[in-house]
Amino acid sequence: MRLVIQRVTHAECVVDGNVTGAIKDGFLVLAGISDTDDEEMAGKMLRKMLGLRIFADAEGKTNLSLRDVGGNVLLISQFTLYADCRKGNRPSFTRAGKPEHASALYEYMLAECAKELGEGRVQRGVFGADMKLSLLNDGPFTIILDSDELAGPRR
Repeated sequence: MRLVIQRVTHAECVVDGNVTGAIKDGFLVLAGISDTDDEEMAGKMLRKMLGLRIFADAEGKTNLSLRDVGGNVLLISQFTLYADCRKGNRPSFTRAGKPEHASALYEYMLAECAKELGEGRVQRGVFGADMKLSLLNDGPFTIILDSDELAGPRR
């Protein structure tokens, strides 16, 4: 699983001219899911994401988590995070999860985020749709979490 986490002042997802999710102050998260990912790994990744201390405290130090600041999440499924560009110029997506598996895990992640943060604080895209995203990255602050790195030994 790969998560690209962007701290934003606002973000929005539009599908076919309709807003499917919009937030202020929080994370826009692009989630790439592989066939080897499961609910256990998704939970581990979500806990790490929600615990990231990348919001400023009273002294301006990045010491506060999304929970601490009452932030929101816009979670977008993004199979292209598993693009393999090693051969030729056309990316291969064979490492991306099959749609049935990835969709179910995406729904699980949305539900778990809502449990942790509260229903109104988690917004979504539309799995498999042509989505248009707009955002204002705050910082800019962007973090990449990869389950292979999270599961491996610490260096």
